[in-house]
Amino acid sequence: MENDKEKETAEFYDRLKVELDNSNTWPAEYLYKFIMPSVGDNVEKVEKAFDGMGAVIKTTKSKTGKFTSVSIDVTMHSADGVISKYKEVSTIEGIVSL
Repeated sequence: MENDKEKETAEFYDRLKVELDNSNTWPAEYLYKFIMPSVGDNVEKVEKAFDGMGAVIKTTKSKTGKFTSVSIDVTMHSADGVISKYKEVSTIEGIVSL
């Protein structure tokens, strides 16, 4: 079961890389969008992942305050770089990439 999930994840990132390379000329502006529970230091972890990259980060809390959406506009240098950041933040509990 775990191998199936790993295989699906690998195939997803392979497709994403092809799409990114077909639709961008690197370096390019890329917009990441995430939503996550507003608990602990989740937002700070995402911000730290993009620290020192000149990223413009916007956060918005839901009406109830239970969730926070994070938009990150940043210049990326390759599809591999984009995917690397997705993988880096995917370890944050409850994060969803949009």
